[in-house]
Amino acid sequence: MDVLWEAETAPIRWLQGLGDWLAHPLGLITHLGSHTLVIIALALVFWCVNPGLGARLFIVVASSGVVNQLAKSVLYGARPYWYDARITAHTSSGSFGIPSGHTQGATVTWGYLGLRSGRRAVLWACVAVIALVAFSRVHLGAHFISDVLAGLLLGAVLLWVVLRWEDRITAWWLGLGTGRWVGYALAATLVPCLVATLWQLLVRDGWTVPVEWNGAVPADPAEETLIGLYVGAGSLLGGLVGFTLLAKRGWYSARGTLVSRAARLVLGASVAVLVQVLVYVLFGTLTGLAEAVVSFVAYAVITFWASYLAPEMFVRSGLATRPETSTETPVGGGRGGSGDTPAQAPSDTSADAGDGDERG
Repeated sequence: MDVLWEAETAPIRWLQGLGDWLAHPLGLITHLGSHTLVIIALALVFWCVNPGLGARLFIVVASSGVVNQLAKSVLYGARPYWYDARITAHTSSGSFGIPSGHTQGATVTWGYLGLRSGRRAVLWACVAVIALVAFSRVHLGAHFISDVLAGLLLGAVLLWVVLRWEDRITAWWLGLGTGRWVGYALAATLVPCLVATLWQLLVRDGWTVPVEWNGAVPADPAEETLIGLYVGAGSLLGGLVGFTLLAKRGWYSARGTLVSRAARLVLGASVAVLVQVLVYVLFGTLTGLAEAVVSFVAYAVITFWASYLAPEMFVRSGLATRPETSTETPVGGGRGGSGDTPAQAPSDTSADAGDGDERG
């Protein structure tokens, strides 16, 4: 990779040589591809706007994050400002570079929304967002061009798989017995963590920063990347378990007054923040694999709260209701339904969000 990275430093330096005036707007745009921020936004969509869309896209984005962090944990790619001290880091990260997580996240998130919208204008707007996020990662010095291309490719493959198979997989998953779906959920989230951990301990043990990397390399990018993988995997596990249990219980509807939706948002977010604070206070001094394991459990708890406990609390407290019609059941209704259920991906977004249909 050194030969490729050496060739890529020239165009990155040329882009940055145009001036720093682009750094601020691109620094804002780049967040549109952040797995973390997108997942937080989807939690709000799930609680308050469109549970079907929020749940589906949450699982897709969380899965993309796990795949991305696993690839980083195996490939050990540098970032441009690690490799060449002449490149300015307008944004920094402690994890390895390839593939670009922001680019992959933008491809999956905005590609899904654009293609599901059924509107050409929306699709092209989403394509523009993906392109801008990809460009921002290069200009900000966060990624090589090859990192961005890898993120685009991996994101496109995941998006194709989701769009082609999500309906069948959702129906199959919801038809599984408890033991089987719990086993599959644990395998999907624990196996990537185990693979990455064994790779670092057995194959990459004793890895040190190559002498060719003359920039500002963080203290332990391998540890940071592994923790990121455990965080993503824990989030995915909590979401898979929570959404599945909620579907078995009859799901829930995000309909309601503006006051009830705002109350859901405040209550749901408050508990999630409280859990994060408690984890930091109790386990903030941990490092290495211990920190990774605690992060896995903590984020599994947070997303389980967001995907199951919070909706159940909303229903029981009167802040939300169960779906009102048979077409809103978790395995019924198809694409023409309200979008309140995990088996319903919105195909028409022309309706107003407040008209009772909640199409996303």
